[in-house]
Amino acid sequence: MKALFIGRFQPLHKGHLKIIQNISKEYDEIIIGIGSSQYGHALENPFTVDERKTMITKTLEKNDVKNYRIVLIPDIHNPPKWVDHVISIILDFDIVITNSPLTKRLFSEKGYQVKKTPLYDRNKYSGEKIRKKIINNEPWEKLVPNQVYKIINDINGEERLRKLSKN
Repeated sequence: MKALFIGRFQPLHKGHLKIIQNISKEYDEIIIGIGSSQYGHALENPFTVDERKTMITKTLEKNDVKNYRIVLIPDIHNPPKWVDHVISIILDFDIVITNSPLTKRLFSEKGYQVKKTPLYDRNKYSGEKIRKKIINNEPWEKLVPNQVYKIINDINGEERLRKLSKN
């Protein structure tokens, strides 16, 4: 069976990693959909799709997860048509893995099986909270895999976020 797991991964954090590791043991293939793939260099979406893709591939390689592929999913800002949009990009999934109530409802309404995952300390592992910590110069390094931390440093992502927060 093939599982579809969609996220913006802004940035990929240890909660995402734990979910991916767990579902990689349960399904033949994980299709990782990078949502809002057309956005980058914005406060809510500071990292480009190539940066996010690199964060995912380097982290999963280091953690010996091999049964995945990455698919880019641009946002169309139209919830009633969004599932059809996703299906037009990804045809071959059996189940959707999500904790998003909207994603769950939209896919369920189209007849897809949707499964929730445990949330791994959601108060700590949240892309939005990590971005806020970076902006406020608070410790955030331990919330993301080492590979993600290195990529954010290499691209000067902390400075990018702080500049974006002032716009």
